[in-house]
Amino acid sequence: MIVGYARVSTTEQEAGFEAQLRDLKAAGCEEVFSERISAAAQRPRLADVIQFVRKGDTLIVTKLDRLARSTADLLAIVAKLEAKGVGLIVQSMGNGEPLDTRSPTGKLMLTVLGAVAEFERSLMLERQREGIQRAKAEGKYKGQAPTARAKAAEIVRLAADGVTRQETAKRLGIGIASVYRILAEQKAVQPANGAPANGAAA
Repeated sequence: MIVGYARVSTTEQEAGFEAQLRDLKAAGCEEVFSERISAAAQRPRLADVIQFVRKGDTLIVTKLDRLARSTADLLAIVAKLEAKGVGLIVQSMGNGEPLDTRSPTGKLMLTVLGAVAEFERSLMLERQREGIQRAKAEGKYKGQAPTARAKAAEIVRLAADGVTRQETAKRLGIGIASVYRILAEQKAVQPANGAPANGAAA
């Protein structure tokens, strides 16, 4: 079965959306999943189409940016499709040539894209390390912010002072769920720590 996926952002014009649908139908798509949503957001219809397709099916999109937000995102999507035995065709990669993961050339292109993604990640990590070293040299690096568990004593103290859970979370810059978790853990060990001495009745 040939399945299509079309997407436009909420700011794009209807004409672009209609053009995608037209091209997908012309490519023989029997079913088309579409949505109007930013690539940066969760894409529920994309998740639906990945779940829908079965072994032997082919998913078609008109352009790469309609499907993936980055090279890493593309590779993750392809991995999910390949795990289900589904091929992917991107009708235009920007150079007039399609990408077909079922062909040797398409597989080679994916290998190249994977190498590019790894290279980009290496550069990003290198820039991050250099930035940290520079900040340390200038005395500006403070490291990671303390986790909620590192602030457990402060959480317990504020609770003992009658400060609400919401206010505690706000003051310490942590999530309210973390406040509840720390206090629950503290309460769980309290009986053992606070048991009456010499076995005396409470």
